[in-house]
Amino acid sequence: MDLAIFDLDETLICEDSTSLWLRWLVSQGFAPEEIIQQEKILMDQYHTGTLSIEEYMNTTLAPLAGMATMTVEGWVRRFIHRDIMPRVFPAARARIEWHQQRGDTVMIITASGDHLAVPIAERLGVHGALAIGVEVVDERYSGQTYGTMTYREGKVTRLSDWKALQQEQHFERTWAYSDSMNDLPLLTHADHAWVVNPNPLLLQEAQQRGWEVCNWVR
Repeated sequence: MDLAIFDLDETLICEDSTSLWLRWLVSQGFAPEEIIQQEKILMDQYHTGTLSIEEYMNTTLAPLAGMATMTVEGWVRRFIHRDIMPRVFPAARARIEWHQQRGDTVMIITASGDHLAVPIAERLGVHGALAIGVEVVDERYSGQTYGTMTYREGKVTRLSDWKALQQEQHFERTWAYSDSMNDLPLLTHADHAWVVNPNPLLLQEAQQRGWEVCNWVR
């Protein structure tokens, strides 16, 4: 059995899940409109490799601080149905199914919060998700995070920790799929690396390393 690890944003879906989520919150009147511009500035930093993931999470989790988990779970279900599932790349679905037919374990690994990533993984029918831990205190979101961030080298750390706990399963090889230079540590860690719709810098890296390159369209 192999392990297949998929990045979420711009890899399985054609946009960024957290950006979509904030736009949904604003559209429903659950977050102030200015948070969209704040997140856009932070995403520009993400694309240049200068993002503070702590600042990003503090900003994007602010609308949930003090909210009951059951309330947010209802919002997330509606959001995923409306804004995530229609944006899944058909080729990504096919690749997930290919791995599942082989008997592989399929996981999502993402720098999004687990309040979004875990239910998205459930809707996609994969084994689970490794995502940034979003703190819950007394059944309410605190607006804070916990644990190792699944971002850049943190993805490899979290993946290694997760694999160490899978005592009943031995994965012969690991496959990794991502669109981002920020996932270079993850792609390098894998036995089989696939880059999805890469920018010129990641494309050059993939060509030098002999990685598979795929172009997925919605």
